[in-house]
Amino acid sequence: MKAVGFRRGSSLADPLCLTDIEVERPEPGPHDVRVAVHAVSVNPLDTKVRAGLVSTPGPVRCLGWDAAGIVDAVGSAVTLFRPGQKVYYAGSFDRSGSNAQYQLVDERIVGHMPQSLGYAEAAALPLTALTAWQLLFDRLAVPPGKPAHAGSLLVLGGAGGVGSMLIQLARRLTGLTVIATASRGQSRDWCLALGAHHVIDHRAPLAAQVSALAIAPVSHVAALSHTADHLHELAELIAPQGRLAIIDDHDSLDATPFKAKSVSLHWEMVFTRPLYRTPDMIAQHQILNEVAALVDAGVLRPTSSQVLHPLDATRLIEAHRLLETGGVAGKVVVAREAGQ
Repeated sequence: MKAVGFRRGSSLADPLCLTDIEVERPEPGPHDVRVAVHAVSVNPLDTKVRAGLVSTPGPVRCLGWDAAGIVDAVGSAVTLFRPGQKVYYAGSFDRSGSNAQYQLVDERIVGHMPQSLGYAEAAALPLTALTAWQLLFDRLAVPPGKPAHAGSLLVLGGAGGVGSMLIQLARRLTGLTVIATASRGQSRDWCLALGAHHVIDHRAPLAAQVSALAIAPVSHVAALSHTADHLHELAELIAPQGRLAIIDDHDSLDATPFKAKSVSLHWEMVFTRPLYRTPDMIAQHQILNEVAALVDAGVLRPTSSQVLHPLDATRLIEAHRLLETGGVAGKVVVAREAGQ
């Protein structure tokens, strides 16, 4: 089958950073579904693994942790899916990714694709939707519903993929006042269109901007990008006994500034459940199905902003370049064919 391999530790200047290759079509294990991949989206994780900033196990030959496609075959123990069904998923960090014609993925982390979306729009959702959902409801422990005096949520880096889903989930499903940060006019407009109540500039002092809004105290902070650069500002603006959730990578992070306020710190890593085969691993199947239902009901909107095709090394290099250059609101998708 066709696939796109990658060279570990490579820059986009390396002609072999991403290459079209031929590999054997994989056979499903007991709990696997084999998916014919129709579209993938590219995340910062893809660029970091390719560049050698994040390590994956040796057997991982292809990048790609977001996909939509059709179930082609199922393992002997699979009960949730059958061949011919449309699915979407983020996969697992320890298995070869979606930059291939076919991919194996455990059924417990796969969802039924939204019926109202094509493959390209659906492929933009899984990793960011799972990250945002788990961050909001599992790590920050925000209860669904719209009670009075729910507090405020600051989303640091609101226009990115995770921020784009988090703003929607928080605005539509909770009573939190949502403040997003963005530095460009396009990003600001994007966050407002997704439902942010307010947008502030993360290039200017954050605490003063939040104070000027005259809103409920910032009880929750979702730090999605450049957390270390804003750590002391976040400690200043967060309410006593607030909750801080972080997703970006750090060699070290000093949480001492949060001690006086008894702020709790929570990490969100989307692959924890599949990596460690946790007893609640099937929660990702359930979350993706719930997200699909919310999309089909018009509560959530897709976040794809650019779609490239076909699905080959050339287009994936272009997608990686767009992410590394920065300034992309939403998600970059690569589809196998136009119009998918």
